[in-house]
Amino acid sequence: MIYSTATVPVNPEGEVPLTRAQVWKGLELKARDARLFLVTGLCTRCDVVEESATHFVREATIGGHDLREIVTLEPESKVTFFQASGPREGAIVNELFEDGEGALQLRFYCYIGLRGKRAKRSRGAGRAGSVRQRKRLQGRPAVDAEADPRTARSGKALIIARNTSNRAALKEAPCLRGNK
Repeated sequence: MIYSTATVPVNPEGEVPLTRAQVWKGLELKARDARLFLVTGLCTRCDVVEESATHFVREATIGGHDLREIVTLEPESKVTFFQASGPREGAIVNELFEDGEGALQLRFYCYIGLRGKRAKRSRGAGRAGSVRQRKRLQGRPAVDAEADPRTARSGKALIIARNTSNRAALKEAPCLRGNK
């Protein structure tokens, strides 16, 4: 299993500020239809097939793999995608919150593994291996758990990296800028 997290400011200096309601509208849209936030053709189907007061179920084909996710929404706060079937298992979370200074932040985190696969334990694994890996990855941008490099280049991911150079991705999502 892999745990990954990234937190990005919603309103970095020099950008037109977004409200919590605008960002939440984008997160809801992303939860209901991933096609709008992925590279054209990567997600060929994304349908809400069940809905209740506490969650909905979406079925999608992403990267040629059929999957089923149970999606929970905590209004204007958090979207959680539970991987019910498909190649992955675990959960992906997109959380909107205010930091200690009142600045709006968006945190992505996940605990994901490949269904039916066991992790291979290599020499040096464990705590020492983790420390080496952290040092090797230090300074690299953290990415949205749902995004991959193809998404980052598309300019259609909600927010895909900790560094603000990818702010263009947010600008490209019309639902977040109040455009129709």
